Amino acid sequence: MSGQSNKGTAVVTGASSGIGAVYADRLAGQGYDLVLVARRADRLEELAEKLRYAYGHKVGVISADLADDNDVRRVEQAIAADDSVTLLVNNAGLGGAPLVATADADVAERMIKVNVIALTRLTRAVLPGLIARNRGAIVNIASVLAFDTSFGGIYSGTKAYVVNFTEALQREVAGTDVTVQVVLPGATRTDFWEAAGSDINNVPQEIVMSADDLVDAALVGLARGEAVTAPGLADAAKLDAFLGARQGFFGSLHANKPAARYAA
Repeated sequence: MSGQSNKGTAVVTGASSGIGAVYADRLAGQGYDLVLVARRADRLEELAEKLRYAYGHKVGVISADLADDNDVRRVEQAIAADDSVTLLVNNAGLGGAPLVATADADVAERMIKVNVIALTRLTRAVLPGLIARNRGAIVNIASVLAFDTSFGGIYSGTKAYVVNFTEALQREVAGTDVTVQVVLPGATRTDFWEAAGSDINNVPQEIVMSADDLVDAALVGLARGEAVTAPGLADAAKLDAFLGARQGFFGSLHANKPAARYAA
């Protein structure tokens, strides 16, 4: 069992497997109590029991479908009322690459509800408390596909939202001791692929990262205070250049008259 001092409570969504389960293990090892959120109650309970035994910390579970409005509100209420919460990892997500014209509208709505609405509402639930206590962090798991639409406009659109939303949060908490991080996983070996109807074995294996390596890198980035963590990016200067170019491009979009190229 761990003898580390308690760091408060970390809430991890999508915690029953994959990236979320690794986060739960690593955070318990760092000294956090946990609240694990996912649909599969049996797998949550199994993981919770394992972590309690291994690390000696409190591990609560909330079985909830984050595409269900009532379940999201139930989770919101629970974590907003818990003053011990110091970390929220918004990891739960749904994937898939349907064409918009042929997508099942209900499936698309579920993806948006989990990837966008639940993430936003749960962030809103804990943020006031973190700011009031001037302590803690929010970690939002996006995707490298936030910058590429080849995997489908619905999924990549939700992840682009996560990036923009998180960057705005970073400005909102500036000057406080609250940290906000967005993580950009690339192809990661988890059951997310199967659930999305894809086979990760069809992806070039030289670009597939393990969930353990991904989370370990993301936690190093969090400890260093990184705003954007891209575990697969070898040259950090490329990220700085991209973000700088984007800001410069934004600055060039404003004028009191249409550009000359639009003259009749």
